[in-house]
Amino acid sequence: MLSKEENNKNAVSITEAAKIHKVTRQAIYVAIKLKKLKATKSNARWTIDLTDLKEYQDKKYSRTKSTYQGELIFDNIKGFFSINQSAKMLNVPAQKIYYATRSGLLKAHRKGAAWVIHIDDINAYRTNYLAQDGRKTKRAVQESAVCEAVVAG
Repeated sequence: MLSKEENNKNAVSITEAAKIHKVTRQAIYVAIKLKKLKATKSNARWTIDLTDLKEYQDKKYSRTKSTYQGELIFDNIKGFFSINQSAKMLNVPAQKIYYATRSGLLKAHRKGAAWVIHIDDINAYRTNYLAQDGRKTKRAVQESAVCEAVVAG
């Protein structure tokens, strides 16, 4: 059995766990209450074993790991991106991307609850609509090359 000192080296408080995960204390507390993160309470203080914290991190929900019918939703290697990823690549607000999909300027598909945009559609939108502004033409060509490098890399 581990001594109290050795056990303290392998355990952290809610505050320390929050700092490790770069989330709020409340997020860690909610994970404990929902039984997604194992923790023990002694003397009115929660302690979390580092192995349990690592296990929680590995199982924690991540949109990049989301699947739909057994396939990754946002498979960047195959050229599928989210609205926010597309907005960052095009250097425009996400709302502009939502508007472009609703108005038919940018082709997007639903996979479950998520909107998915293919890199070819992103490049076509950049060329056909964003590049119409003469000031953006040079930048649009440069960003297109960056997008293609992301998919290739």
